Amino acid sequence: MPLIEIIKDLDTSLFLAINGLHTSFYDGFMYAVSEKLTWIPLYLSVLFVVVKQWKKEAVWVVLALILCIVISDQVSSGILKNLVQRLRPSHAENLKGLVHLVNGYVGGKYGFASSHAANSFGFALLSSLLFRNKSYSYAIFTWALITVYSRIYLGVHYPLDVFGGICIGSAAALICYWLLRKFRPDSVQQNASIDKSTSKVPISVLGLSFLGIIVYSIII
Repeated sequence: MPLIEIIKDLDTSLFLAINGLHTSFYDGFMYAVSEKLTWIPLYLSVLFVVVKQWKKEAVWVVLALILCIVISDQVSSGILKNLVQRLRPSHAENLKGLVHLVNGYVGGKYGFASSHAANSFGFALLSSLLFRNKSYSYAIFTWALITVYSRIYLGVHYPLDVFGGICIGSAAALICYWLLRKFRPDSVQQNASIDKSTSKVPISVLGLSFLGIIVYSIII
């Protein structure tokens, strides 16, 4: 058997193992985690920290974060999905009846690479490089990992789809950080790290968001 087929078989087996671990609580939890609108308070809290900490240089930091998401999203969804044309497991004929779907959600036709994974890891890595605060880094990468896991759980991505997205998002974050260091070095050097009181803002918002999701998952 060719190596590519072995990899695909392992990818499918891992997908089915993760997707098969479902309960009514996690259905609601993962569905809410995967909703992009759920995390608007988190993005606004990070914006607040950037404006407060960077002041006049904040515009360049915000532009870097936006550029990171644009690169991540366009490479994963705008280019690779149509180029690779790998069907999502939710659309795969050979997996009909085997994939657990939530609320009838199947996503678009193609799945490689995951834009959720690319965007969340791009945002997590670039913001953690800028903030340089351990507590924030632990929190934001936990959020990113749960987000990418939710895509497999919901049956719309294989593990390799999200791994590809993670690589794309991480590369986009490193490129944007390099651009900041090269063209706006003051925006990187002026902050040795975000102080604890300021870093608590997005961490607290993230915690409250997860708490809200948990409550939502219990009562639905």
